[in-house]
Amino acid sequence: MSSLPNTHEVLLRNDHLLKGRVAVLGLSDSALLPQCPAAGLVMTEHAGVFKTLAPYTDWQQCFGYDTEGLQPSSFDTVIVFLPKARAELNLRLAMAQFLGCSGASLVMIGEKKEGIAGGSKQFLQAVPDGMKIDSARHCQVWSGTNSQPKDAFALEDDLEWTPVSCAGVDVSVAGLPGVFSEGELDGGTRLLLENLAEKPLSGEKVLDFACGAGVIGSWLQAYRRATGEEPGVVDGVDVQAQAVACARATYERAGAQGEIHAEDGLAGLNGRWQAVVTNPPFHSGVKTDTSMTEQFIRQVAKHLVPGGELRLVANSFLPYEALLQRFIGPVQTLAQDKRFTVYRAFQRVPR
Repeated sequence: MSSLPNTHEVLLRNDHLLKGRVAVLGLSDSALLPQCPAAGLVMTEHAGVFKTLAPYTDWQQCFGYDTEGLQPSSFDTVIVFLPKARAELNLRLAMAQFLGCSGASLVMIGEKKEGIAGGSKQFLQAVPDGMKIDSARHCQVWSGTNSQPKDAFALEDDLEWTPVSCAGVDVSVAGLPGVFSEGELDGGTRLLLENLAEKPLSGEKVLDFACGAGVIGSWLQAYRRATGEEPGVVDGVDVQAQAVACARATYERAGAQGEIHAEDGLAGLNGRWQAVVTNPPFHSGVKTDTSMTEQFIRQVAKHLVPGGELRLVANSFLPYEALLQRFIGPVQTLAQDKRFTVYRAFQRVPR
């Protein structure tokens, strides 16, 4: 049996903190739940982790920050695991203040390498009487009183809109803390969009893998409309709840067509697409982690129609070209700058 993440182990070491009705925000391993003294509410923003909650029917389950059906001031203890994106911590703390009753115990746990030292400063702004109560397994535990409970919390209130322009086409993109929160198009996506304008995709049914805030799909349909083409459909898939929320909002404002799926990779998706586009992530927290993209490349072939195209942008130092050749088909380099490369691979047509 695999061991729990350090933060979850440290919570169990401090299980005396789990008093009354308990909410756990930011769960990353559902194996924690049966080891808790009592069931309560559990939130994860990770689609894969959320699916593993299904057997734990005694726990109220939330995917991300959607509080529909949740009542304010309904928990005596709220556990906050430090999110990977520090920008997201204030969002998580606000949800904790909404769920916790007045005087509830608010507890934050995070690893040193994830930035708990900086996170503790944010915690003290929300929980002025907070204090560090334990250090173990490279983690810190902070606890204090919910002296500033919130009677309302809605994710939409934190949406920020950014105009994005590329190849003469403008779209408005929804952002949340940790998702498009820099408020500008990253260099890899810009190179990919410019390349899509220069060498258009042939398929009308497209999938945007790791779609983030929905930039690629909304821009691609707007570009096609601007050039007199049929906009087609661009479905999206992302593992993170906030990304899914942003992409749906971006699509709605842009009048874009397509379904945004919350999935961990492609395994949960049915169907085939004429083209797949992606600017996949290669970080897991602070570390370089290409495993998600490598798994995607291995799986994407069965989601492409025969002869279908994958268009992928990545940092040039990442070792994707050989994988594309092996698992999909012939590879071309379509564009390159000092940092990024745009690859195209066509699904082999069975003989």
